[in-house]
Amino acid sequence: MPAFLILTGWKFMVELRFSAIKPNGQSITGNLTASSASDGKRKIQQLAEKHQLKIDKIDKKSTYFYKVRKGTEPPSKGEQKAFTEDEVRKALSKLGYDVLSVNKALFELNFAPPQNEVVSYVKISTELMEQKLPYSEIMNLLTNDLENKTLRETLKQINNDLKQGADSQATFLKYESVFGKFTAYMLGLASKSGNMTEIYRATSKFLERQMEFRKSMRSALITPMITLFVLFLAVLFYVAYIFPETARMFKKFDIELPPMTAFTLAFSDFLVANWIVIAFLCIVPPIIFWRWAVSKSGKLIVDRYMLKLPIIGSLVHKTTIEVFCRVFYTLYTGSAESIEPIRIAAEASGNAYFEKQIKEVAIPLMIKKGIGVTDAFTASGVFTETALSRFHSGEESGTIKNTAKQLADYYESETVFRLKNIIELIQVGIAMIIMIVMIALTLVSAETAVISPKNPMLK
Repeated sequence: MPAFLILTGWKFMVELRFSAIKPNGQSITGNLTASSASDGKRKIQQLAEKHQLKIDKIDKKSTYFYKVRKGTEPPSKGEQKAFTEDEVRKALSKLGYDVLSVNKALFELNFAPPQNEVVSYVKISTELMEQKLPYSEIMNLLTNDLENKTLRETLKQINNDLKQGADSQATFLKYESVFGKFTAYMLGLASKSGNMTEIYRATSKFLERQMEFRKSMRSALITPMITLFVLFLAVLFYVAYIFPETARMFKKFDIELPPMTAFTLAFSDFLVANWIVIAFLCIVPPIIFWRWAVSKSGKLIVDRYMLKLPIIGSLVHKTTIEVFCRVFYTLYTGSAESIEPIRIAAEASGNAYFEKQIKEVAIPLMIKKGIGVTDAFTASGVFTETALSRFHSGEESGTIKNTAKQLADYYESETVFRLKNIIELIQVGIAMIIMIVMIALTLVSAETAVISPKNPMLK
């Protein structure tokens, strides 16, 4: 059997099918999705223990490559996801094909579609819905026309499941690793709601804003950091390698070095003598910090203090509230149904600390003590005075849904304007740092240019 390799998505949810026998001897089958095959098997074992089932077989849905021929036509190749090879053969035979070969992909390395591909899919779907095209026709169009293979195959699977009567929300959530948790939830919810176009439109707006904000933050933070890092390496190379070669030539002739030249040479010798320790200190602590920052506890602390950073912190804070308000506006239907929209909006905010305060402080107060939205949000300690004031007015007038949209639009306008100013300020700062470094290197180099050897006749 040839070794096949398929690339599909980065952290794909796997689907498992199990067959089991009940205590009365009845055979049953079931499907389950999980983040990995091992996690899925663990959940199946827990289910079996709970219901006293005897597990007979567990199959994982995998990709199969096939080669078929119909009549006298040339052989054609394709791929299909299934639980077993036999399923693929039977399905192809029913379609009238002579099955020449079916091979399971030996490796399934997952690479998720780019964010802009997902945004494009949701945006195009929204536009087609506004043109009153049936949802099934939209799915068929996009399944055939999307360029990204992972997204195209995912939509094909979703379309097949929906045609077989599967629950739309559960179906989309199976592929949350492709769309993202929030997007998968919203698209699944839209399929079973009475306002599908509005939910798709709001999701599209949310994804566009999220992508725009991340792009702007990269311009504001990541690009300058890369620039400074490259500058640091260039200066390090000059100080540790190029400059010493020139300075030691003067020492060879017993010429007294000027102060800056002497200091730079001593610093260069220190770097060369201790390069292992310096490299360790420059590489290991950032890696440790990054690993801690992406952990659950670390992310909570980082996200909490991110909101308190000077300049950037206020921007991140208001953008978080904007996202929360936009999602809340989309899902909110009335005061009696406010808990679930608040929970989902908190999860969509993207800030772990903001989400924790809403879920563990605001929502319990609303459920257990029956307090209003504004008082609960105030107790959470993660909303600005402006936001709390607007929610209070909206709650009193019964227009809290529209208030959330107004807040989202207001903070969107403010953060877009402020972010542009911050990017310009950072760019000026980077230019100033580069100028200072270049002046310092020029001064050191100029100092070596004025060194004159001693006249041997004066000895």
